Amino acid sequence: MEFEQSELLKSLPRQFFASLVQKVGTYTEKGADVINLGQGNPDQPTPEHIVDTLKTAAENPLNHKYSPFRGFRYLKEAAAEFYKREYGVDLDPEEEIAILFGGKAGLVEIPQCLLNPGDSILVPDPGYPDYWSGVELARAEMIKMPLREENGFLPDYTELGSEELAQAKLMFLNYPNNPTGAIADQAFFDQTIDLAQKHNICVVHDFAYGAVGFDGKRPYSFLQSKGSKDIGIEIYTLSKTYNMAGWRVGFAAGNKSVIAAINLLQDHMYVSLFGAIQEAAAEALLGSQECVAELNDLYESRRNILIDGLTGIGWKVTAPKGSFFAWLKIPEGFTSSVDFADFLLEKAHIAVAPGIGFGDYGEGYVRVGLLTSEKRLKEAVSRIESLGIFKKDIDNDL
Repeated sequence: MEFEQSELLKSLPRQFFASLVQKVGTYTEKGADVINLGQGNPDQPTPEHIVDTLKTAAENPLNHKYSPFRGFRYLKEAAAEFYKREYGVDLDPEEEIAILFGGKAGLVEIPQCLLNPGDSILVPDPGYPDYWSGVELARAEMIKMPLREENGFLPDYTELGSEELAQAKLMFLNYPNNPTGAIADQAFFDQTIDLAQKHNICVVHDFAYGAVGFDGKRPYSFLQSKGSKDIGIEIYTLSKTYNMAGWRVGFAAGNKSVIAAINLLQDHMYVSLFGAIQEAAAEALLGSQECVAELNDLYESRRNILIDGLTGIGWKVTAPKGSFFAWLKIPEGFTSSVDFADFLLEKAHIAVAPGIGFGDYGEGYVRVGLLTSEKRLKEAVSRIESLGIFKKDIDNDL
């Protein structure tokens, strides 16, 4: 007997990147040496001191029991201390921090916590596709905010009509940005807070790449701006900062009423995280941060090799300012981002993510991950050069 799925499941957005994985799989199954630059999965191991903490904590019988529903206080205190040390932000561990099962869980939960069917949410385009999932699960409506290169991939709030601002109850932002690699400064967040206060909009800042900034520029936390906790929260994940993507641990910080809503929803869904993971997460936040600086340097070195290499073969590209992604305009002669991505996969066995997968305004770009070795990045540049689709500028040959 086969049971029909609910209308809710049928309405969920199509997982665009599942088709990318499938395409790559058809080549690797045939023995092709695919350089996969389309993924967003960190390639480095979790630092040893964090793993060692997990090993020890896993042997403690106290961690074999159910953890407190809302997480151990020591982890929330660690998150608060982390924000005080890194950003100078004061947080109440119990009322202004909620433990999450990874950043994605929090991002998908938030619309269900604050919106009713038919309510509107402001979403960046291009943006992280799982924002759409949360919107659909809440039966809400999306108002897209275009991110254009000429505006530094920041939304232009003057493009939003008075009716759209009146309808919106929630706004997603994400800097350093996935997929564009753009960063935001204090002036932008101050402007955002002013807008949110005037129109009673809750701001959710996805700070997944908060530790990854280049050229000596440290990413700015939304919570550093005055009034931020009055109108929103920031979601922080340990996945990128500490290479803990598979551990599924993060936290939300900020507005007390939003934190209370997240905790209430999660009370009905989970019984918190495995205690050993919570101990390891606290060690990550409070222990040596040398690994974070080393990882940032690694991504910056990879970025420079990729961007310099592509520029050298004649591809006019812009270097990302943060995150571990590069956002590259497709060359002339290709009809779409999918067309170009398929061409690279077929002709050079290089996988990239088509920009259309991140929204309508992602068309014309591809996202490239800095999540493989420098040697493989150089090999990717060499393969692309061999395709003969770029012509070097005369200056490059001198």
